Amino acid sequence: MRLGSLLRQCVGALVIVSMLILSAVNALADRNGYRNAIRNAARAERPGGRPPGGRPPINRPPGNRPDLRPPARPPINAGAAAVRAQIRHNARHRYYRNIAINRRYGHWYHGYGGYQQDNDAFKWLAFTAISLKILDMVNEEQQRRHEQAMIEATSARIGVPVTWRDGNASGKVIALNETRNNEGLMCREFQQEIMVGGKKEDGFGTACLQPDGAWKIVN
Repeated sequence: MRLGSLLRQCVGALVIVSMLILSAVNALADRNGYRNAIRNAARAERPGGRPPGGRPPINRPPGNRPDLRPPARPPINAGAAAVRAQIRHNARHRYYRNIAINRRYGHWYHGYGGYQQDNDAFKWLAFTAISLKILDMVNEEQQRRHEQAMIEATSARIGVPVTWRDGNASGKVIALNETRNNEGLMCREFQQEIMVGGKKEDGFGTACLQPDGAWKIVN
């Protein structure tokens, strides 16, 4: 009797312990499941989040790849670039003492030839109207050498070229003839020539010497 009663008590105790262990396991599983459910819900609510079980489908036309480049930004110095462009325009096309300055090609700067300032070079600034595209191929020093030859040609003998050479560039200016216009002003017809690396360009223009000592292009 005592042995049988002892066995029944042991079996009952094992059943109770088993039930307690099973209950604890179920409670732990429920708690983990609750945490996972909260975590998945939070992910789904985030921008770009994905629901549990895999990535969301990407609605993309077949054959196209996503553009991973960052969006283009407007240039930070857009305003400064516009100001610089306006300065260049004003330097190439402007007036000084009612003299039109028009440097379509080459370098833009104040003055003319060996004269660095407009006030010193105003007598010859009008000659910028005899524009040569080949000036885009020379540096500023070569361009000034050419302009200085133009200055010297205003007082050189008729038909005698004023020549210059600097590096791969060379040129000459010739006063072809000299006449008087209806107002009695002395006028000269000039021929300019510049050669750079085997390429040559000529320019022609007629200018008249004004009473204030400045030359004015008339043709």
